[in-house]
Amino acid sequence: MKNLTIIFGLLLCGLLLCMDTVGYAQQSAPDLIAENLFPPELIMQHQQALGLSDEQKQYFKTQIREIQKLLTEAQWRLEDGVEKLAATLKADKLDEPRVLGQLEKLLLNESDVKRLQMTLLIRLKNKLTPEQQAKLMALRRSK
Repeated sequence: MKNLTIIFGLLLCGLLLCMDTVGYAQQSAPDLIAENLFPPELIMQHQQALGLSDEQKQYFKTQIREIQKLLTEAQWRLEDGVEKLAATLKADKLDEPRVLGQLEKLLLNESDVKRLQMTLLIRLKNKLTPEQQAKLMALRRSK
C-alpha cells in the first residue's frame, strides 16, 4: 500500500509545477507536445522580458487560480480513489471486477487532472502574442 501511495504521489507531483513535462511517456524522444506549450512558472519568471501587459498578467493570474482550484478538487478525488483502491487490494482474495472498477475510476480522475493541466497550458499560450511565444521558446532553449 505504501508503494502504491508513493507511485500516485509521484503522479501528483507533476501537477502544475512540472507541466513542461506534459507528454513524458517517451523520455528519449523529443517531447513534441511540451515544446509547443509554456508552463506558468516559465511565463512568470520572464514576465519582464516578455513585456507582458497588465491585462495579460491579470488573465494569467485568474486562469492559474481557477485551474488550481479545480486541480485541488481533482487531486482530492484522485487521492480518495487511491485510498479506495488500496483498501480493495488488502483482501486475501481479490474481486477482479471490483478492483478493475476502482482502477477505472482512478484512471478517469487522473485523466481529469491531465485535461485540466492541458486546459491551462492552452489558455496561457493563446493569450501570448506570437512574438512572446518565440521569446519563450528562445529562453527555454538557452537554459
